[in-house]
Amino acid sequence: MLHFLWDSISFHTLLIFLIVFLFVADYMKNRNPKNFPPTPLRLPFLGHIYMMDFKAPHITVQKYTEKYGDIFGMSMGSMKFVVVNGMRLVKEVLVNQGDNFLDRPEIPMDMFSKIGLISSSGHLWKAQRRFTLSTLRNFGLGKRSVEERIQEECRFLVDAFKDEQGNPFDPQFTLTNAVSNVICSLTLGNRFDYQDEDFQKLLKLMHEIVFLQGAITTQLYNSFPSIMKFLPGAHQTISKNWKSLKSYMEEQINKHKEDWNPSESRDYIDSYLQEIAKDKGSDTFREEHLVACTLDLMFAGTETTSSTLRWALLFMALHPEIQARVQAEIDAVIGQARQPVLEDRNNMPYTNAVIHEVQRKANIVPFSMPRMAEKDTMVDGFFIPKGTVLTINITSVMFDKSEWETPDTFNPGHFLKDGKFWKRESFLAFSVGKRACLGEVLARSELFLFFTSLLQKFTFQAPLDTTLSLQPLMGITMAPQPYKICAVPQ
Repeated sequence: MLHFLWDSISFHTLLIFLIVFLFVADYMKNRNPKNFPPTPLRLPFLGHIYMMDFKAPHITVQKYTEKYGDIFGMSMGSMKFVVVNGMRLVKEVLVNQGDNFLDRPEIPMDMFSKIGLISSSGHLWKAQRRFTLSTLRNFGLGKRSVEERIQEECRFLVDAFKDEQGNPFDPQFTLTNAVSNVICSLTLGNRFDYQDEDFQKLLKLMHEIVFLQGAITTQLYNSFPSIMKFLPGAHQTISKNWKSLKSYMEEQINKHKEDWNPSESRDYIDSYLQEIAKDKGSDTFREEHLVACTLDLMFAGTETTSSTLRWALLFMALHPEIQARVQAEIDAVIGQARQPVLEDRNNMPYTNAVIHEVQRKANIVPFSMPRMAEKDTMVDGFFIPKGTVLTINITSVMFDKSEWETPDTFNPGHFLKDGKFWKRESFLAFSVGKRACLGEVLARSELFLFFTSLLQKFTFQAPLDTTLSLQPLMGITMAPQPYKICAVPQ
């Protein structure tokens, strides 16, 4: 009987049955549970990829926020996630119910999935973060010793800009090297000269990884890894670059082992090796975790701050009246005879306001790193099942018309009240809650000291017959497009 039925079914009938079965299976697998946030029309297998502009995803999300509200569902392939917008709901998810959304989801393109400081969850994340914060504090984070390291780097950076003699130049990798040297001195125990070709290659690999994360093929890999792993594209370059970076970090760790003294820690790597030796056989402190944590610190401690400084120089060149007012405050408080120090920040409300407005308007991190619901949770009356990925739209807060007087304009007045610096709750450049940026103190210190040191010595201008662009380059972060600028000595 079965043989007869098989022979009587045509190939076309079988094909139609198979297609219908796949469509039904996809629908059953991806249908939303009761009381799930509103979701746009989803295409079978593809999800909402058809809706997304990968060059400006924050603009796409804003468009659908206006249609569906501050919380709505989306999916990319089989990955389902919920987008959260606006200060009220962002605070609800990251602070009020923060413990329910501490975990990270597993993302195919994440080379350190489940380990390191950024991608780990649960006990491993808590232990790594606690150890890292404690170790960095021991090496001077938030103290005078780190301030002196930044000041030293400021001197090297000012000298490098002086060498350009006011001619047009691209500041990207000089700034990136300067910022990276601060975190490298804490993690690797040394800084790298701006002419160090090997380190410049390393910085270029890091930049390429950050930029290529925004490529369409990378996003498609995250949605369809089993297919995309066989195809060429940006995701393959990211994999190749990651291997090079991991090899470099493994070499650095092996060099530390050669002259390691267990009773004396020179830097983060030494301290971690001590922890491995003390905690033998533990799953918490292992060498692969050290590689991941050190690279996480390098990425987080380099890319966002250096990109912010590049935006800062752009905004100063485009707003000469604001630049002149910053320089007037520098002259009044610091003068030209000494370097800026962190204590000066309290006496420089306008400069502090300008730095914060650069961070707000540049919107370096439009979405915070994704979170995952640890258990079934209700948010704003909607059901978020355990395992659902959450995307926190920081842009929706930093450009909220109800929070900022002129959200689309570069306006340092957003952070000033009665002539004093005004700390705003809706300023989320470092996120908020238990997984807020652990390097916030370092980044704030670097931004103030690098920015004031450069504005103390130079006026930044567009090269003749050149129009500077504020069009961003979208990757993990939103960085400026490459540009040339003139640093005219004062």
